[in-house]
Amino acid sequence: MPESALAEMVSPARTHRRSPLLFLMVLVVLPILILDQATKLYVSGHMELFESVSIIPHWLDITYTRNSGAAFSMFANLPPWFRIAFLMALSVIAIVVLMVLIARSDSVNITTFSFALIMAGAAGNLIDRGLRGQVVDFIRVHYFDWNYPIFNVADSAITVGVALLILSTVLSQEKHS
Repeated sequence: MPESALAEMVSPARTHRRSPLLFLMVLVVLPILILDQATKLYVSGHMELFESVSIIPHWLDITYTRNSGAAFSMFANLPPWFRIAFLMALSVIAIVVLMVLIARSDSVNITTFSFALIMAGAAGNLIDRGLRGQVVDFIRVHYFDWNYPIFNVADSAITVGVALLILSTVLSQEKHS
């Protein structure tokens, strides 16, 4: 018997590479998606449009708004049929690409975690666009009259995911320098 055949018989069975996709879908994407949709449902069901409730005076309010555009109301002035189709297509493409990137990864790491956060945010806002044609926003951070654009849980997930991705890239580049 050749040595290579004997070595294969004696060596332990090869372990199957597991994708972190299911793990991240269950423990990151799904909880964020549920939180995002539950908060949007609660706000839209219990508040009037543009109603505001102060949480921390001069700093944080819950203010119910709807955004027909993308981040910071980009594309809000485009024709509705084009804007909705464009933003929905962009979201679907992003979700598919992120799922593929996570599925091709060997483990859960800061990059795959970041991708999961971004995917959860994209999916949350995609659901809004599909159901309402607009995204429900309600978190208003401000300092007296200085206002940051009103956002939601999905937007927060995207922002944290992108920040972690940038941080991971910077740290990785420093490590290799």
